[in-house]
Amino acid sequence: MNAATTAGAPAPDAKATLWSPFSYSLFRAIWIASVVSNIGTWMQNVAGVWLVTTLTTSALLVALMQAATSLPAFLLSMPAGALGDLIDRRKMLLVTQGFMGVVAFALGALTLTGQVSALSVLGFTFLLGIGSALNAPVWQTVTVELVPRSVLPFAITLNGVSNNIARAVGPAIGGLIIAYYSPGYVFLLNGVSFVGTWLVVYRWRRETEAATGPAENFAGALRAGLRYVQYSPAIYAVLVRAFAFSFGASAMWALLSVVTARRLLLSSGSYGVLLSWLGAGAITGAFLIGRIGHRLNFNQRVLLGSVVFVGTNLALALAPSEYWLFPVMFLSGIAWLLTMTSFSTTVQLHVPKWVQARVVSMYMLVFQAGLSLGSIVWGEMADRLGLVTSLLVAGGWMLVSLVLAVPFPMRQAENLDLAPAEHWPEPVVQEPIDPDDGPVVVMVEYHVPVAEQPAFRDAVAPLTRLRLRDGALRAGVFADVARPELITEFFYVATWGEHQRQHHRFTREDQAVEARVRSFHSGPAGPRVTHFIGFPQTPNVEVPATPENSPGPQ
Repeated sequence: MNAATTAGAPAPDAKATLWSPFSYSLFRAIWIASVVSNIGTWMQNVAGVWLVTTLTTSALLVALMQAATSLPAFLLSMPAGALGDLIDRRKMLLVTQGFMGVVAFALGALTLTGQVSALSVLGFTFLLGIGSALNAPVWQTVTVELVPRSVLPFAITLNGVSNNIARAVGPAIGGLIIAYYSPGYVFLLNGVSFVGTWLVVYRWRRETEAATGPAENFAGALRAGLRYVQYSPAIYAVLVRAFAFSFGASAMWALLSVVTARRLLLSSGSYGVLLSWLGAGAITGAFLIGRIGHRLNFNQRVLLGSVVFVGTNLALALAPSEYWLFPVMFLSGIAWLLTMTSFSTTVQLHVPKWVQARVVSMYMLVFQAGLSLGSIVWGEMADRLGLVTSLLVAGGWMLVSLVLAVPFPMRQAENLDLAPAEHWPEPVVQEPIDPDDGPVVVMVEYHVPVAEQPAFRDAVAPLTRLRLRDGALRAGVFADVARPELITEFFYVATWGEHQRQHHRFTREDQAVEARVRSFHSGPAGPRVTHFIGFPQTPNVEVPATPENSPGPQ
């Protein structure tokens, strides 16, 4: 029994609401732990920047604090996703949470004893960034294991709420502690928050998963994740839309403080109030999810969020006073939460468990890349062309990005069955085959009447994409020139082990595509499937013909 079937959970046919995820005790415990941990992280960010500011006169070192936090995410998001799919996720969370706790305690101790320097704060911040980068993709995917699919959109929304609660509370608490005591106590409290999360994860008795096929190596797992995204139109569409949105929306995050200080000539207090309105909107958006979810699908929510951020950028450029910006920030917070949860939920609902952490890590990387690149572009444009111009162009970008909904629509996934089909029989072999042997060619022969072949061609195209998505290096369909009704589908896989993994990657949802193709086959028996493995010394990659390896006379 998994966490989603614990006692006290609602009946399967009960209508899910925002509060439904809290009916699952483990999700409730982990959510509370994440709120505490996120508050500690925001306290740490404030205390770290303030401490460096007091320890050095170098503006560069202060600016590098943000780089020390974000750089590990760019470097390690994808490797972290691969690790999250290869090893036990509970054990990985225990390691990352424990590592970050030790780092936070060490920094707190050094600060309180007066042995810390600006460079050492940067170094410890970078180490915390490494722990966070390794932790984030796995933490995102854990939610899928704690609640059923019908409740998952609300669970992801609540995760977004926890981040916004922490953003509102953490800096304030951190600032008070710094003002009356020392940043060292903030670091120690952050360490305590990691300990709390570690204990909650430790109590999670996650079921051991049975091995399915030969184990992947690290490099192969990275390639498999990239290949899965490349041949999954639904995921590819989310990545394109997420980058476009984050690139345009980054103008608000990058330039809000500049608008407050330079265009409206207000104090830092007003900047904090605007951020509070933004956070209040995000929390309000969580309570609107239930109502909006029955009226707008994920694609429509992203379109609505993009339209709101067109207005956000225009208001930041043209609003005559802060009072005009209060409702704008509130609506922007609602739009931000709706859009973020739509992206995240769509990704997680479209991905089977075997590749989940890898795909989530790529989504996080693309989204953060849009925010980072956008911040640079809009900031540079503001310096060169003016603040108002930069914000108007950002609004124009958001408006044009609406067109992406046509070629890259976000697809619904609530009813997808992504459990392994496990319906392919194991190939008949004369003797055991080493998983590293290869290459392997699989051929499936269909007898299709010539008149039905145009429809067959349309049906087999999605199946070819599935072969490539699940591990094939090449795939295609050929007709016999002597017997036109004989159609052969082939796919080429690097090793026997990789083909065995294909057997376990094919989902029940994919079966419908395969069944559609097989419905065109005519004959007393089903399509004939044959497996070929590279003859001894056959290279696993193509090599140019040379006098030594070229074929002899025919």
